[in-house]
Amino acid sequence: MGWHLDGRVSVVFGTHTHVPTGDARVLPGGTAYMTDLGMTGPYDSVLGRCKHRVLSALTTGVPTNFDVATDDVRLRGALISVEAGTGRARSIEAIEFMATADG
Repeated sequence: MGWHLDGRVSVVFGTHTHVPTGDARVLPGGTAYMTDLGMTGPYDSVLGRCKHRVLSALTTGVPTNFDVATDDVRLRGALISVEAGTGRARSIEAIEFMATADG
């Protein structure tokens, strides 16, 4: 999709709430591109749910509620600079912020 839209849009990015890809770049036509921005939420989890509950359900076959995990919360995404006059991307940088113990 990035190659298809290169030069016609400023940014193309995707996410599937998993592990971010290391392919952030500006394509030749001026489109910033990154395949997967990564997950925003509890990193120490299985897609945002408590690991032990998910693993128990998967290994025993016994249904259970998947409680939302709360540890190691992170925000992932990208910081993109775009030329105002042309709409061409100047740069793209993958970013990650981690919550601190004091909030």
